[in-house]
Amino acid sequence: MVCVRRSIHRAITLRARRVRLLAAGVSATALTLLVSAAAVPTPTGGTPVRGSAYMGMGVLTHDGHSGTGTPADSRAGQTEGVDVASYQGDVDWPTLWGDGVKWAYTKATEGTYYTNPYFSRQYGGSRDVGMIRGAYHFATPDSSGGASQADYFVDHGGAWSGDGVTLPGVLDIEWNPYGDSCYDMTPSEMVTWIRNFLNRYKTRTGRNAVIYTATSWWNECTGDYSGFGAKNPLWVARYASSVGALPAGWSTYTMWQYTSTGQVVGDRDRFNGSTDKLRSLATG
Repeated sequence: MVCVRRSIHRAITLRARRVRLLAAGVSATALTLLVSAAAVPTPTGGTPVRGSAYMGMGVLTHDGHSGTGTPADSRAGQTEGVDVASYQGDVDWPTLWGDGVKWAYTKATEGTYYTNPYFSRQYGGSRDVGMIRGAYHFATPDSSGGASQADYFVDHGGAWSGDGVTLPGVLDIEWNPYGDSCYDMTPSEMVTWIRNFLNRYKTRTGRNAVIYTATSWWNECTGDYSGFGAKNPLWVARYASSVGALPAGWSTYTMWQYTSTGQVVGDRDRFNGSTDKLRSLATG
């Protein structure tokens, strides 16, 4: 029911956006491209358009939790964040900043075939209001190799800079929205793919990428692999009042996506530490 309501809401929002764009003189061809870039699954469960995946998309339909988790603890000791993709379009960053959001991640790429058309505005807009920001890559391991996807990510927004305001890139690895949950890979094959991505990203940027995933996906698709926890920070997705069990290899989380219902302003997250600690992560 949550997915149906979300899809209906998005359809209404996209229709309103279409009207605004037409009124502004945007051509029908350009409008089709914009809407396609923000395509989402249909309420009847149809296959989404390649490129339309976003952080937490698979969690909503596979992890047994709705997208409306609310942390039981206060914000004390943690720092509020947000993640966005093409669907959010032009984000109201000043409002988010006023609501206490201090960091943001923007989807940059997917596979080796998609770049977010709103990336520059979203990535730059978050920084313009004072946020520490970063970029994420939605992995599709069945479409190309891990190293090639890392290269594509770095070359299209995922590079890291030691400027003190750029967070390390994120590998978003979760349920496949376009087919088999584990991308038709065995756990061993999946671990190899992830390792290839992480190694290439480290070679290209000098930083260890953050891994975004859900515990149940990790258990199923990597076979509880525990070899990445020592180097790669964890961003865990769970829409509940607490983080719950973590994937194998991590004893704590760095980030937590606790809700995925941000149709307009993005999904909400917590960094497990103060803004000073967040800035340290950016600095490297």
